Amino acid sequence: MRRQAEEQVRTHCLNVSIDDSPAESLPYPDNTFDVVIASMVFCTIPDVETALREVSRVLKPGGEFRFFEHVADDGWRGRLQTVLAPLWKRLAGGCHLTRQTASRFAAEPAFDIVEVERLHLGVPPIRPFVRGILRKRA
Repeated sequence: MRRQAEEQVRTHCLNVSIDDSPAESLPYPDNTFDVVIASMVFCTIPDVETALREVSRVLKPGGEFRFFEHVADDGWRGRLQTVLAPLWKRLAGGCHLTRQTASRFAAEPAFDIVEVERLHLGVPPIRPFVRGILRKRA
């Protein structure tokens, strides 16, 4: 995905910086960004709570955290995810199939929920997804 992003930056002559910093230790000053976007990355981050605090730290007050992530499912799909989880984690770069990412985001006291939507997209075991917007409290 990084190679694709770098190619798009070159193709479209964008002023974008791509770096290798871990989400738990972002190399930006406090209150830098109006928006932080995460798309299908929180399933692999080892320390979700620390990464979320870093998102809050680098966002300006009133800034938005926008996300699109896959989460644990219910019923037979959830049981399938649980069975596949150990092997999947090894094969898919540390991806955790059974994370309840949206619940963790919603519980973060630094943010107000603007919207969160569960989307029944994808195929098992990568299903469902959640997308949403959180706003950093002033």
